[in-house]
Amino acid sequence: MSTGHKQDLKSHIRWMIRRDMAEVLATETEGFEFPWLEDDFLRCLRQRNCIGMVADCDDRVAGFMIYELHKTRLHLLNFAVATEFRRRGIGRQMMAKLTGKLSQQRRSRLLLEVRETNLAAQLFFRAIGFRAVSVMRGFYEDTPEDAYVMQYRYRMSDAPAVLPFNQLRRAS
Repeated sequence: MSTGHKQDLKSHIRWMIRRDMAEVLATETEGFEFPWLEDDFLRCLRQRNCIGMVADCDDRVAGFMIYELHKTRLHLLNFAVATEFRRRGIGRQMMAKLTGKLSQQRRSRLLLEVRETNLAAQLFFRAIGFRAVSVMRGFYEDTPEDAYVMQYRYRMSDAPAVLPFNQLRRAS
Protein backbone atom coordinates (compact mmCIF):
# COMPACT_ATOMS: atom_id res chain seq x y z
CA MET A 1 0.00 0.00 0.00
CA SER A 2 1.26 3.41 -0.81
CA THR A 3 -0.90 5.22 1.76
CA GLY A 4 1.60 4.74 4.55
CA HIS A 5 -0.69 2.31 6.42
CA LYS A 6 0.48 -1.15 7.34
CA GLN A 7 -1.01 -3.95 5.28
CA ASP A 8 -4.16 -5.56 6.67
CA LEU A 9 -3.72 -8.96 8.29
CA LYS A 10 -6.12 -11.87 8.11
CA SER A 11 -7.08 -13.31 11.48
CA HIS A 12 -9.04 -16.31 12.62
CA ILE A 13 -11.75 -15.32 15.13
CA ARG A 14 -12.29 -18.15 17.60
CA TRP A 15 -13.52 -18.90 21.11
CA MET A 16 -11.20 -17.71 23.86
CA ILE A 17 -9.54 -20.58 25.72
CA ARG A 18 -7.69 -20.70 29.03
CA ARG A 19 -4.23 -20.64 27.47
CA ASP A 20 -5.06 -17.33 25.72
CA MET A 21 -5.38 -15.55 29.07
CA ALA A 22 -1.73 -14.44 29.39
CA GLU A 23 -1.81 -12.71 25.97
CA VAL A 24 -5.30 -11.30 26.62
CA LEU A 25 -4.12 -9.83 29.94
CA ALA A 26 -1.02 -8.34 28.27
CA THR A 27 -3.20 -6.68 25.61
CA GLU A 28 -5.61 -5.45 28.28
CA THR A 29 -2.81 -3.98 30.40
CA GLU A 30 -1.07 -2.25 27.49
CA GLY A 31 -4.32 -0.85 26.14
CA PHE A 32 -6.12 0.51 29.17
CA GLU A 33 -5.28 2.83 32.04
CA PHE A 34 -7.67 0.88 34.27
CA PRO A 35 -7.41 -2.71 32.97
CA TRP A 36 -9.53 -5.68 33.92
CA LEU A 37 -7.76 -8.18 36.15
CA GLU A 38 -7.70 -11.91 35.47
CA ASP A 39 -10.40 -12.39 38.11
CA ASP A 40 -12.62 -9.90 36.24
CA PHE A 41 -12.28 -11.93 33.04
CA LEU A 42 -12.88 -15.25 34.79
CA ARG A 43 -15.89 -13.99 36.75
CA CYS A 44 -17.44 -12.69 33.55
CA LEU A 45 -16.66 -15.75 31.42
CA ARG A 46 -18.18 -18.11 34.00
CA GLN A 47 -21.60 -16.58 33.36
CA ARG A 48 -23.84 -18.52 30.97
CA ASN A 49 -24.53 -15.53 28.73
CA CYS A 50 -20.95 -14.23 28.51
CA ILE A 51 -18.68 -15.16 25.60
CA GLY A 52 -15.01 -14.47 24.96
CA MET A 53 -13.43 -14.56 21.52
CA VAL A 54 -9.94 -13.84 20.23
CA ALA A 55 -8.46 -12.84 16.90
CA ASP A 56 -5.68 -15.33 16.21
CA CYS A 57 -2.86 -14.28 13.84
CA ASP A 58 -0.11 -16.84 13.33
CA ASP A 59 -0.83 -18.49 16.70
CA ARG A 60 -0.75 -15.16 18.53
CA VAL A 61 -3.66 -13.36 20.15
CA ALA A 62 -3.94 -10.14 18.16
CA GLY A 63 -7.11 -8.97 19.89
CA PHE A 64 -10.05 -10.08 22.01
CA MET A 65 -13.65 -9.29 22.80
CA ILE A 66 -15.95 -10.21 25.66
CA TYR A 67 -19.69 -9.86 25.10
CA GLU A 68 -22.99 -10.79 26.69
CA LEU A 69 -26.00 -12.34 25.01
CA HIS A 70 -29.33 -10.81 25.95
CA LYS A 71 -32.79 -11.52 24.60
CA THR A 72 -32.89 -8.71 22.04
CA ARG A 73 -29.30 -7.44 21.97
CA LEU A 74 -25.61 -8.14 22.36
CA HIS A 75 -23.58 -6.10 24.84
CA LEU A 76 -19.86 -5.68 24.20
CA LEU A 77 -18.14 -5.52 27.59
CA ASN A 78 -14.48 -5.44 26.63
CA PHE A 79 -12.64 -5.13 23.32
CA ALA A 80 -8.98 -4.56 22.54
CA VAL A 81 -6.38 -5.09 19.84
CA ALA A 82 -2.72 -5.59 20.77
CA THR A 83 -0.64 -2.52 19.96
CA GLU A 84 1.48 -4.21 17.28
CA PHE A 85 -1.66 -5.38 15.45
CA ARG A 86 -3.55 -2.08 15.48
CA ARG A 87 -4.60 -0.42 12.21
CA ARG A 88 -4.20 -3.75 10.40
CA GLY A 89 -7.91 -4.68 10.10
CA ILE A 90 -8.06 -6.93 13.18
CA GLY A 91 -10.60 -4.79 15.05
CA ARG A 92 -12.81 -4.56 11.96
CA GLN A 93 -12.68 -8.33 11.48
CA MET A 94 -13.68 -8.93 15.11
CA MET A 95 -16.54 -6.46 14.89
CA ALA A 96 -17.71 -7.96 11.58
CA LYS A 97 -17.87 -11.35 13.30
CA LEU A 98 -19.91 -9.87 16.14
CA THR A 99 -22.30 -7.79 14.02
CA GLY A 100 -22.77 -10.90 11.86
CA LYS A 101 -24.53 -12.48 14.85
CA LEU A 102 -27.30 -9.87 14.68
CA SER A 103 -30.59 -10.57 12.93
CA GLN A 104 -33.97 -8.97 12.34
CA GLN A 105 -35.78 -11.73 14.25
CA ARG A 106 -33.71 -12.08 17.41
CA ARG A 107 -30.83 -9.87 18.54
CA SER A 108 -31.06 -6.75 16.40
CA ARG A 109 -28.59 -4.40 18.10
CA LEU A 110 -25.18 -4.31 19.69
CA LEU A 111 -24.45 -1.93 22.56
CA LEU A 112 -21.22 -0.85 24.24
CA GLU A 113 -19.94 1.84 26.55
CA VAL A 114 -16.82 3.83 25.77
CA ARG A 115 -15.01 6.28 28.03
CA GLU A 116 -15.54 9.92 27.14
CA THR A 117 -11.74 10.32 26.99
CA ASN A 118 -11.22 7.38 24.60
CA LEU A 119 -11.49 9.28 21.34
CA ALA A 120 -9.71 6.58 19.30
CA ALA A 121 -12.36 4.00 20.28
CA GLN A 122 -15.20 6.45 19.64
CA LEU A 123 -13.87 7.17 16.15
CA PHE A 124 -13.28 3.48 15.40
CA PHE A 125 -16.80 2.45 16.40
CA ARG A 126 -18.35 5.40 14.58
CA ALA A 127 -16.45 4.50 11.40
CA ILE A 128 -17.98 1.01 11.41
CA GLY A 129 -21.55 2.17 11.91
CA PHE A 130 -22.05 2.71 15.64
CA ARG A 131 -23.85 5.82 16.88
CA ALA A 132 -23.76 7.43 20.32
CA VAL A 133 -27.24 7.10 21.80
CA SER A 134 -26.82 8.28 25.40
CA VAL A 135 -24.42 9.31 28.15
CA MET A 136 -23.96 7.39 31.40
CA ARG A 137 -22.88 9.94 34.01
CA GLY A 138 -20.14 8.75 36.39
CA PHE A 139 -20.31 5.28 34.86
CA TYR A 140 -16.86 4.05 35.86
CA GLU A 141 -15.90 3.01 39.38
CA ASP A 142 -12.23 3.95 38.91
CA THR A 143 -12.77 7.54 37.69
CA PRO A 144 -15.59 10.07 37.73
CA GLU A 145 -15.68 10.16 33.92
CA ASP A 146 -18.77 9.49 31.87
CA ALA A 147 -19.37 6.80 29.28
CA TYR A 148 -20.97 7.17 25.89
CA VAL A 149 -23.38 4.38 25.06
CA MET A 150 -22.88 3.48 21.42
CA GLN A 151 -25.23 1.31 19.43
CA TYR A 152 -25.07 -0.64 16.19
CA ARG A 153 -28.41 -1.69 14.69
CA TYR A 154 -28.92 -4.62 12.37
CA ARG A 155 -29.73 -3.56 8.81
CA MET A 156 -31.02 -5.79 6.04
CA SER A 157 -27.87 -4.91 4.09
CA ASP A 158 -25.89 -6.73 6.84
CA ALA A 159 -27.54 -10.03 5.91
CA PRO A 160 -25.55 -12.40 3.74
CA ALA A 161 -26.77 -12.47 0.17
CA VAL A 162 -28.82 -15.62 -0.39
CA LEU A 163 -29.87 -16.54 -3.87
CA PRO A 164 -33.52 -17.53 -4.21
CA PHE A 165 -34.06 -21.25 -4.58
CA ASN A 166 -36.13 -22.09 -7.65
CA GLN A 167 -38.18 -25.27 -7.08
CA LEU A 168 -39.22 -25.57 -10.75
CA ARG A 169 -35.66 -25.39 -12.00
CA ARG A 170 -34.63 -28.23 -9.68
CA ALA A 171 -37.44 -30.47 -10.96
CA SER A 172 -36.35 -30.22 -14.60
